Amino acid sequence: MVASNDPADGREPQSAGEFNGQAEGPSIDPADVARFSAQAAEWWDAKGPFAPLHRFNPARLAFVRDRAAERFGRDVRARAPFAGLSLLDVGCGGGLMAEPMSRLGFEVTAIDASSENIGTARAHAAQTGLEIAYRAATVEQLEAEGAGPFDVVLTLEVIEHVADPAAFVRTCARLVKPGGMLVVATLNRTLKSLALGKVAAEYVLRWVPAGTHDWRQFLKPDEIREMLAPEPLTVMGPYGLVYDPLSDRWRESADAGINYMMVGLRD
Repeated sequence: MVASNDPADGREPQSAGEFNGQAEGPSIDPADVARFSAQAAEWWDAKGPFAPLHRFNPARLAFVRDRAAERFGRDVRARAPFAGLSLLDVGCGGGLMAEPMSRLGFEVTAIDASSENIGTARAHAAQTGLEIAYRAATVEQLEAEGAGPFDVVLTLEVIEHVADPAAFVRTCARLVKPGGMLVVATLNRTLKSLALGKVAAEYVLRWVPAGTHDWRQFLKPDEIREMLAPEPLTVMGPYGLVYDPLSDRWRESADAGINYMMVGLRD
């Protein structure tokens, strides 16, 4: 069922619990959706297949929090510093970013192409008492319905899994409110990322299941910049994220050879 944003139809907007449709759109890669759906129940197991993402998440969270504070003039030390602002988490998985964003005060909408992921995310949010509008949907569906726009749009480690990265990221950009920001995180297509982000991570260290990534689908920062060129965005980055084995932590770095983030500020 598709949400209506037309007040003339006499219906109230649907709540998150009323969205029972399936995700549809040209950005979907069925093989990748199936792969993540098969692991949906394990998103919140910090020692399970998503354990590396649990260690990675604090660095992503800090990056988004600090850039959003700069953009919107908010004090991150305040309680719920982003109250009054809306955020869309595209490809939210089990909700590992959506939940902390909600705790920071954002009104969060989170979508994923996998209904199984959304089911896990909804159940976990209910257990923690968070109100997050979860939905199995694509950015194409949201745009077609006239959803948003949102102050912040996140698409973190998603673009390398979609069928048409250029169309996908431009649709994400169009869902950003004037004055808002887009954050894209992905992996760079370098020999370093092939050796460490693909071969070592999947086959040596076993950080993620074998076959999780296709190195050929990794994107260089300039490719993302070119994809976003038609949109009214000022694109900044790349901002690297690197793993420190001594502290077992990820941190922001000038080294964008493997993991990196890009920020687009909408005019």
